[in-house]
Amino acid sequence: MKKSTLQINLPITIFKEGKSYVAYSPALDLSTSASTYVKAQSRFSEATKLFFEELTEMGTLDTVLTGLGWQKLKANWYPPVVISNYIQPINLSYA
Repeated sequence: MKKSTLQINLPITIFKEGKSYVAYSPALDLSTSASTYVKAQSRFSEATKLFFEELTEMGTLDTVLTGLGWQKLKANWYPPVVISNYIQPINLSYA
């Protein structure tokens, strides 16, 4: 089987949770963490490669990406576009 190469612009958010850095992409609903920002980036890159390898091996790439909101145009896949990331103050009442 012929291998294809795909280059995408994947939106990734990195945030700090306690002492860990968490890298997350809503486009794949995939996350990983590490003790540093750079390690979180590196681990996320590796996790993404493994994610796509597994989907390809299982033959579920089209189904999973479509379910995550990706669009396939011709032979190329495009992730959902992030329109905005922002912080919104919200007042909550709780007991």
